[in-house]
Amino acid sequence: MTATVAHDRSLDFDALRELAAPDMRRIDDLIRDRLSSNVVLINQIADHIIASGGKRLRPMLHILAAHTAGYQGDDHIKLAAVIEFIHTSTLLHDDVVDESDLRRGRKSANALWGNAASILVGDFLYSRSFQMMVELDSPQIMRILADTTNTISEGEVLQLLNIGNADVAESAYLAVIERKTAVLFAAATELGAVLGGMPETQVKALRRYGMALGYAFQIADDLLDYMSDASTLGKNIGDDLAEGKPTLPLIYAMEGAAPALLETLRHAVEQGGLTSLDEIILAIQNSGALERTREVALKYAAEAHEALVELPPSEWRDALAALADYAVSRGY
Repeated sequence: MTATVAHDRSLDFDALRELAAPDMRRIDDLIRDRLSSNVVLINQIADHIIASGGKRLRPMLHILAAHTAGYQGDDHIKLAAVIEFIHTSTLLHDDVVDESDLRRGRKSANALWGNAASILVGDFLYSRSFQMMVELDSPQIMRILADTTNTISEGEVLQLLNIGNADVAESAYLAVIERKTAVLFAAATELGAVLGGMPETQVKALRRYGMALGYAFQIADDLLDYMSDASTLGKNIGDDLAEGKPTLPLIYAMEGAAPALLETLRHAVEQGGLTSLDEIILAIQNSGALERTREVALKYAAEAHEALVELPPSEWRDALAALADYAVSRGY
């Protein structure tokens, strides 16, 4: 039986945010300060990014992990901002690659200022994050984040290779999630443990938690692409399909599809666009692929819970457990 951490089920996402709110306000202030530049266009795009909000999930995850580890200093504020800068830079690059015009329910930066500006400001965020890493003067922290950003770049290239490929296997899909999403979750939690001076077994446990949470979160996100809408997810339903991305619901739907439907699904992946979108979404919903995908997300959420068992009990550990539940309950 999978071990889980008993926690207060009333800890919904709003309650988690309230718990982390004092630190998150400091992080937001630091983000605004360190995004400032003498270059007007950088400030314009940075202000747009800040105004678009988002849940700041990754920096909040780092905050929760640092407190779980008993950390009492201030470096978690700067590290959380670094993690958010790295994440935001990948979003700017992703929107260019995907030709997306919507991000978090608002016009994307590339739709407003063009691809070149978005890529260059993404590079600015990357370089600013490394400036802040150096200020922390910790080779271990720099190594973790340097390895993480390199792995994320590999994931972006892997995903690019998968676009338009109707033969992508589940293993290849999961390899992209590991590199593009899960490694930054894992770094956020591992760095919290490192700051708190936890023993190596608990550092590894918090990293395993973050990795499993990243898988659960992204798979649930891909599931919502066939169930949700722009107001819930921050992008349009069917966006992954329109971009030719074969995510897990589509991979599962193709496995047992009749020849005519399989041809339609393959064409949708290979050509992109939204032709026959309603028919395809209905076919995916009727195939059982959504239920299978949700079970995979739940499996990773359970792995996240299992990793937390190795950590000392606290309200912060309870918050991490609740976050694993939240990751797979959005939209339900």
